Amino acid sequence: MKLDYNLKLEQTQKLIITPELKLAITLLQYSTLELQDHIQEELLNNPVLETQDTREEDKNEPVDPNSEPEPAQANDDEIPWEEYFRDMDLDTSFTRGSLKKTNDERPSVENCAGAGGTMLEDLLSQLRMLSLSDRQYRIAAFIAGNLDHKGYLQGEIEELAAALDAPLDELEAALAVVQKLEPAGIGCRNLQECLLLQLNRVGNVPHQAVEIVKRYLPAAADGRFGYISSRLGCTEKEVEEAVDLIRTLNPKPGSIFGGGEETRYIVPDVIVEKVDDRYVVMGNDSSIPQLTISPFYQRMLSGGAADEKLTAFIKNKIERAYWLIRSIEQRRLTLFRVSQQIVDIQRPFLDEGIKKLKPLTLKEVAVNVGVHESTVSRATANKYIQTPRGLFPLKFFFSSGLSGREGEDYSSHSIKKYIHELVDTEDPGKPLSDQRLTEILREKGISISRRTVAKYREEISIPASYKRRRNTSGGGNRRK
Repeated sequence: MKLDYNLKLEQTQKLIITPELKLAITLLQYSTLELQDHIQEELLNNPVLETQDTREEDKNEPVDPNSEPEPAQANDDEIPWEEYFRDMDLDTSFTRGSLKKTNDERPSVENCAGAGGTMLEDLLSQLRMLSLSDRQYRIAAFIAGNLDHKGYLQGEIEELAAALDAPLDELEAALAVVQKLEPAGIGCRNLQECLLLQLNRVGNVPHQAVEIVKRYLPAAADGRFGYISSRLGCTEKEVEEAVDLIRTLNPKPGSIFGGGEETRYIVPDVIVEKVDDRYVVMGNDSSIPQLTISPFYQRMLSGGAADEKLTAFIKNKIERAYWLIRSIEQRRLTLFRVSQQIVDIQRPFLDEGIKKLKPLTLKEVAVNVGVHESTVSRATANKYIQTPRGLFPLKFFFSSGLSGREGEDYSSHSIKKYIHELVDTEDPGKPLSDQRLTEILREKGISISRRTVAKYREEISIPASYKRRRNTSGGGNRRK
């Protein structure tokens, strides 16, 4: 056989994983807190990076008209952004540093306390910021020191007054001051007061929620919504919505504090608000510093520094800063587009609740947005969205589902909600079997198998029917 040697040109496409590409992918996966950490670290390590506040101080400085344009002026079309988010196996691990400062502009989710540290340290820090007399501060600090790890007041207020040899009304006034600190519910004397303190911080609270906390918590815990609605003169749906609101409260407000370590709080990456008849999606960018490139170092570079090593150093740092700024902006745009698509698809859930949550896949969102499926996966990883119905991980809105007779799709979350309600209202003496649950769901138009019902029941920690059976002649019929 004759061997033939020849040369030929062949054009191929390859995706080279550059440091800039890896940075863009990594930032896309970061939560807001992780991104804050990364920015703080870059500000410490890159002298050409500035925050917008720093840049404002220099905006009146003269700029050399002959200087080269800033890298940020580059044409967006020259940057192959979509290639940066293709599916690939990358090592995107990192070490998170500590946030060195808090941002007063960060939206509060009521439970969000100020600085890290122990609960007492945090409360004393908040007290020092108030206009209190020395005596008022000492009494309030004494009360703060008598809270248990859950944030509840230990002992009776009368006992504390006797211990300080102070008038009872001064102790009660100081307790009221402590109860206005963060997190909401701190300084409470019992569960009822804890929940009421938190409800007082929420706007437009339905009166049913307040009344349930005051008088019907045990009935609500037993799922006796019909009983509560008859007592309050409202519908069961209103009771259910009020109970859902109560469930978002924290019965142990002091538990958010770590044992002396810095506590990290969930900060929503996306905020959804209802304006008239539509839902508006906004990125929560207020806690992310606005970065710019220092004009001083740009002038040094354009002026041609005598030291070649210095010139190379500045050029490298400017390029690194430029890619960081561009990657943060692309992260913001991608997260917004993905979140907007999720909100559009899941509007029935936002309007009516969990029963209307639609089944949704990453691929469906990716096709609608026009990006790769892996981009959607990274954009929704470790992210939270604040909606009128509460705070949810973005991944919550993705679930498998089943079809109904009328062509309506049901997500696994909504089917689990149906199963939960059916079990809540069953006869304790004759609990519903998986087969009977299947038949009821099919009567509602949901095509589901008994095996799937059993699987969903187990996933929401509901025991089998024989374990739920108990002898009872009345009272609440909620499973124990």
